[in-house]
Amino acid sequence: MLDANLKNQLQTYLQHLKRPVELIIAADTSPKALELVQLADEIASLSPLVSVSNRDSQRSPAMTVTGELGTSITFAGLPMGHEFTSLILALLHTGGHPVKLTNEQIEQIRALPGEYRFETYVSLSCQNCPDVVQALNMMAALNPNISNVMIDGALFQDEVTERNIMAVPSVYLNGELFSQGRITLADILNRLDTGAQARQAEALAEKEPFEVLVVGGGPAGASAAIYAARKGLRTGVLADRFGGQVTETLGIENFISVKATEGPKLVANMEAHVREYDVDVMDNNKAVALRKNGLFELELANGAVLRSRTVLLATGARWREMNVPGEQEYRGKGVAYCPHCDGPLFKGKKVAVIGGGNSGIEAAIDLANIVEHVTVLEFDTKLRADDVLQRKARSMGNITIITQAMTTEVLGNGQQVTGLNYTDRATGDNHHVELAGIFVQIGLMPNSEWLKDTIDLTPRGEIIVDGQGQTSLPGVFAAGDVTNSAYKQIIIAMGSGATASLGAFDYLIRHSETDDDVTEPVAA
Repeated sequence: MLDANLKNQLQTYLQHLKRPVELIIAADTSPKALELVQLADEIASLSPLVSVSNRDSQRSPAMTVTGELGTSITFAGLPMGHEFTSLILALLHTGGHPVKLTNEQIEQIRALPGEYRFETYVSLSCQNCPDVVQALNMMAALNPNISNVMIDGALFQDEVTERNIMAVPSVYLNGELFSQGRITLADILNRLDTGAQARQAEALAEKEPFEVLVVGGGPAGASAAIYAARKGLRTGVLADRFGGQVTETLGIENFISVKATEGPKLVANMEAHVREYDVDVMDNNKAVALRKNGLFELELANGAVLRSRTVLLATGARWREMNVPGEQEYRGKGVAYCPHCDGPLFKGKKVAVIGGGNSGIEAAIDLANIVEHVTVLEFDTKLRADDVLQRKARSMGNITIITQAMTTEVLGNGQQVTGLNYTDRATGDNHHVELAGIFVQIGLMPNSEWLKDTIDLTPRGEIIVDGQGQTSLPGVFAAGDVTNSAYKQIIIAMGSGATASLGAFDYLIRHSETDDDVTEPVAA
């Protein structure tokens, strides 16, 4: 099951166990169950603190990780692929190895009243699912009144169908849908602990003013924070989620000096690099307004206000939506934006990909290996994807490409998508396509709506910057995909983050703190 190299690594990890761990197996005679039994036996052979027992369960195959504290973390299915790390962490945390959380978070989890039975549906190809699984597993390892079951949606199709799950990760709490899509530990705690946001806002409001306040935790924001901290500036990073759009990127093969990596891995490395410096990282927070009142004031969604001598905007971009009837109604019920995450849920079904650029054609090629048929709808007269991708797509027998197609409506039965309508722009004829899923891949929208009356934006909503990354408001800089940079690439975003950070440093050198007391007019 595990090769020699993986066994050696796992044995090293298991040396960190401080107390016994029991693996309770529920297995039938299916191939996956036999593999799970083999996996459990191999893990137990690597540490005297790990034992294996058997017990019937409502789901099979399944492995429950438990220990002396009575905590319960279950993997329904074979926890390999992206979820193998989740299994290793569950073993370590159940066995007494410290979780990487703040003391405040640990006490908050332990103090939660009541019982919380989480069920998390995943696909093993989903790069965002492990973050959610691991967050819930950490909670379960700290509080015996909290349990989490990771469920491989591809293996337990009956449950997926019964609950009409069309997107992963899908989290159920005590039998009711709790969340769908990526969610952080802080998000979970804020929903369970109603006083958490107020306490967080109070703590943020008490912070001393920054010299450089970076808004956004993607490649541009991370780069900017590192450059500012290395200049000895008091630096803060405020982010809705660290990593931004990169967390949803599966394969990265054009990051110079790194032959190949994955989005979540690059994000983890970026965050670790930022935290090597004296940077105040305030994640799980969203900015809603920026104003100049002597110092710059950044108002947050929770009501807190942060102050800084300079601000560096690196809020990135998000998936562009079709903006047609039915899209929002069936979002998560067949309308999806991440083919790697949700593709396995449409195995053997018909789907559409909206968009003929590189992302769209790559999605079509990936999906064609899973689903019955893929219909690609491109608005333009021709595809915009690289020739090599077009040739690959056209060589596959289950991909149909339609150009000059304007999607007009998403249709469904109230529970899930059943089809879409589009208009042929060349003839004006209307057409209907029956399908179960729609993957939207039509580019990105800058996250700048909250700034439209504060700084100058392009008609597309991009922040206009000069060669030093400065915006129309002196002292406010911007970098990355939210700006009017010609190309949206990770490596370009990092470079622009460094440029804007150096621009902010230069601004601070040329403007004394007494200059900050002068309130400047806000751009129209």
